[in-house]
Amino acid sequence: MRIRLDKWLWHARFFKTRTLAAKEVSAGHIRVNGTRVSKPAQAVGSDDVLTFVQGRAARVVRVLAIGTRRGPAPEAQLLYDDLSPPVPEEIVPAAPKYEGKGRPTKRDRRKLDLNGPGPLE
Repeated sequence: MRIRLDKWLWHARFFKTRTLAAKEVSAGHIRVNGTRVSKPAQAVGSDDVLTFVQGRAARVVRVLAIGTRRGPAPEAQLLYDDLSPPVPEEIVPAAPKYEGKGRPTKRDRRKLDLNGPGPLE
């Protein structure tokens, strides 16, 4: 049994709407078994491998089953096997501390005020 590619992507919850899935397929951003596809009506079935970009990560999934409806996420995850390599977490630099550069925090400003003359003096 086979189903339209855009409909399967929507059932598996890779895209919020079927229209968005169809636009991604029409733009040629999705590959089925290594071949670029540009028609949303392309039929996919079990054991087909889909490759596409979602967010900043490349996704590679194997179709395991054809969904009959767009159900909850746990049900949708049973439709595919994720073959994507694990995405490394982005290293976010820590916020710079006040060391004579940038604006001091409120706590740092209070420390500076304690060393100087008080408000009543």
